[in-house]
Amino acid sequence: MGVTGREPQGGDGMEPYGADDEESAAVLRTVGRVVKTCRERKGLRQAELGAAIGYSEEQVSSVERGRRAPSPTFLEAADGVLDAGGLIAGLKKDVEEARYPKKVRDLAKLEGEAAEICAYTNTVIDGLLQTPEYARALYGMRRPLFTEEEMERLVAARMARQEVFDRQPTPIFSFIQEEVTLRRPVGGRMVMRKQLERLLEFGQRRNVEIQVMPTDREDHAGLAGSFQLLRLKEGDTVGHNEVQLISRLISHPKEIQVLEIRYGIIRAQALTPRESLAFIEKVLGET
Repeated sequence: MGVTGREPQGGDGMEPYGADDEESAAVLRTVGRVVKTCRERKGLRQAELGAAIGYSEEQVSSVERGRRAPSPTFLEAADGVLDAGGLIAGLKKDVEEARYPKKVRDLAKLEGEAAEICAYTNTVIDGLLQTPEYARALYGMRRPLFTEEEMERLVAARMARQEVFDRQPTPIFSFIQEEVTLRRPVGGRMVMRKQLERLLEFGQRRNVEIQVMPTDREDHAGLAGSFQLLRLKEGDTVGHNEVQLISRLISHPKEIQVLEIRYGIIRAQALTPRESLAFIEKVLGET
């Protein structure tokens, strides 16, 4: 890799993509041109297409100009009305990925190339382990507020990242969670119960280890903050950390060495995976 990059796009993946996300914008412009070409070939005006598929003229116009990401329902309906033969409906996956923030797409790509993913998280449950309800509650706390559309897009993006658990060959996962992340009532009691149950479920997988760092530990190598290590299949290791408005990828060898040393020590200081699952069960019983 050899480069340390910074992207001012938000701690914990909680910032929407901006106008400078040219890759996403290019996809939406292409989709818009396809819809427009099929509509004009059919001899329909924007208002007529909108009426036929249950959308306003302004919404159709926004899609055709690449200013709005069309929903799967929009694409499927337009494909049928315009007799596109699957051309428009077939763009659903491209649009879905374009809806995700660039930072999320880049991180998901790295996770897809990793043989091992290690994450120490000290404020919330790690994104790869979150339930949709927990993620939605987190995004609901963000200030300034997200719109409902932005929240749904971000939750969908976070859930899409979790497909890495089912990838073949199966990566190895190591998660270390601060005790406080298990006890902070994000979203309320029922959301946290479901989230703790998710941790216990994932912790039973052969390729996943979840450890808890108890609050009463006197020695703690991770007080500088959360971070992630991705050991890629070709042998390189990349680090990633987020705080407030900064999301940073780390690949400088000396910085990676520091993070690997710290992670090893944190892992040794935390409860073992077996002890951790018992601890999570105890917290679940108290929740």
